[in-house]
Amino acid sequence: MEDTIPPVRTRRKQARPGELLAAALDCFAEKGFAATRMEEIARRAGVAKGTFYLYFPSKEAVFEALVRENILPRLEAMEAGARMPGAGAADRLRAILAGVSLVVGNPCLVAIPKLVMAEAGNFPDMARFYRKEVVERGLRLLGGILRDGIAAGEFRPMADPEITARLFMAPVLLAAIWRTSFAAVEEQPLSVDTLLSTHAELFLRSIQAEPGMGGAA
Repeated sequence: MEDTIPPVRTRRKQARPGELLAAALDCFAEKGFAATRMEEIARRAGVAKGTFYLYFPSKEAVFEALVRENILPRLEAMEAGARMPGAGAADRLRAILAGVSLVVGNPCLVAIPKLVMAEAGNFPDMARFYRKEVVERGLRLLGGILRDGIAAGEFRPMADPEITARLFMAPVLLAAIWRTSFAAVEEQPLSVDTLLSTHAELFLRSIQAEPGMGGAA
């Protein structure tokens, strides 16, 4: 009887960009951006390094593709949700927090904003890209909702809606940092949903218009 020899697993010559990005996201989440090498991503994806470079010429290009693939579609969904017909400004803000919670609560996706916060000083082009494509769009969306709420008499007047928008997002950054820094060592991991729903209640109470205030002139 002949011995049965298991087939040798060969590396694929080609892989879809989505598979390569998934491998990159895993590596970045485990080791960080600076410590991850392109050959490690290629090895994780099961392709030759040269094949990987056919799709992505640099780690920065990989990061930008990760943002476009994983973050921007969710931001676009939040922008669409913010245009809900007949919805008040407070409900639109709650919808945005619900969308953000899906990102922060995902251990892989939350690694993307964490990378920016951790590596911005060493990779300023990465930080500039993320600020333009994600942060500025998000703040513009929030500022518009806040101004709509003021005009409708739902929110009290505020000196600078853009600053208020940043304050609205501050607990989200806390949740992202906490989730990626302490979740693995906590006996009872932080509930992102509870944190953000508590934040929404406190924040909306703080900007709620006084009874009878009416809309802005």
